Amino acid sequence: MTAAHLVASIGWTLVEFIWQGALIGCAVALAMSLLRNARAEHRYAVACAGLVLCLVWPALELAARLAGPPDLAAQSAAIFAGGLVAGPLDEGWRAVLERSLGWIVVTWGVCAVVLALRMIAGLLWLQRAAAVEGRDPVWQARLDRMALDIGIARKVRLRIVAQLTSPVTFGCWRPVVLVPASLVSGMPLHLLEALLAHELAHIRRHDYLVNLLQNVVEALLFYHPAIWWISGRIRAERELVADTIAARQLGEPRRLALALSELERIQFSTQHLAQAANGGNLMQRIKQLVRPDTQALNWKAAVPVLGLALAALAGCTSTTPVNPFAAMPDNETTKPIARFNTCARPVYPAEALASKIEGTVTMGMLVKADGKVREAIVRQSSGNASLDETARAAIAKCSFQPGTVNGAPKEQWTEVQYVWTVG
Repeated sequence: MTAAHLVASIGWTLVEFIWQGALIGCAVALAMSLLRNARAEHRYAVACAGLVLCLVWPALELAARLAGPPDLAAQSAAIFAGGLVAGPLDEGWRAVLERSLGWIVVTWGVCAVVLALRMIAGLLWLQRAAAVEGRDPVWQARLDRMALDIGIARKVRLRIVAQLTSPVTFGCWRPVVLVPASLVSGMPLHLLEALLAHELAHIRRHDYLVNLLQNVVEALLFYHPAIWWISGRIRAERELVADTIAARQLGEPRRLALALSELERIQFSTQHLAQAANGGNLMQRIKQLVRPDTQALNWKAAVPVLGLALAALAGCTSTTPVNPFAAMPDNETTKPIARFNTCARPVYPAEALASKIEGTVTMGMLVKADGKVREAIVRQSSGNASLDETARAAIAKCSFQPGTVNGAPKEQWTEVQYVWTVG
């Protein structure tokens, strides 16, 4: 596999995810709208499934491109250009995207690395805080008792941190709950217990692993708004699910609502935004605990979502097959044939001729219905780059007898070999 093949495969996968992500985002938005009055667990599952699909779909396509011939990666140009524009503009979009692939991949790689380093730095900070920050034996004993009551058998550690504004839970096999020092000193004990019950609900559900996957997907596909919207919905629904579990464990939904209200007050008093631990809106969560209501369907908001979904589907259905060498569904097919008398014989590169380098180049030619070559690529090298490029450039200028399907000329791929010999 060449570097050019790798760049093309990654580049076209990133470009194609523009409509794929839009389609997935629309599907998730429609499902969330239909489930607006369902349990938060169901909406959470739908959002998680959508985010996983956003990762798996492009990953499978990238694997297929890397495993296939070099020209397979380039077929996504037709997917992007053909799905968004029509007619003679297709070629312009295709050319622009193809010339920009290198910059697209480099920019994506730099941004993905920066986001990954940011995630790693956050994890290292949490680990350091868990190792060196303060311990409170009294609150640790309370947390141990609450963990057993909620059904957590493994040890849950408690650390008191000065730099935090709301409780944070991290770790799966050795979970840790980081509690702001301002809450320990400024919040009533029964309300702080309610917040700890919420964090234990996260631990019981292994939410840390899902949050870690979210960060990975956000780092890889950061450029698509659907990723951030779906991920934000996951965090919001996850908080509602943890609230439900904690309220059930406490037996007092209003107690947890009071704790969230007190958390909001303390955060505002320390000049921080009112933001719940690990995502979610505090006021929305309080409302759901105290007075859950039925939400009506907003059809005006649903119309743009349906329109975008139809546009993404149109882009999908109007594209060419991923594999250009796949058999046509028609009955009688003939391959294009080169008319070598229409083009000049390739000139032997001087250095290769002086070194008496010989070889056979196998090229793939995409021949249009009028017999002209749309695209020419090297499918199997002769072993010498100058021989490959000279043969490719020369044969691309030839005219072909176009291939046919059921007697009608049709754009098709064909193979041409050119043998370089010194003699």
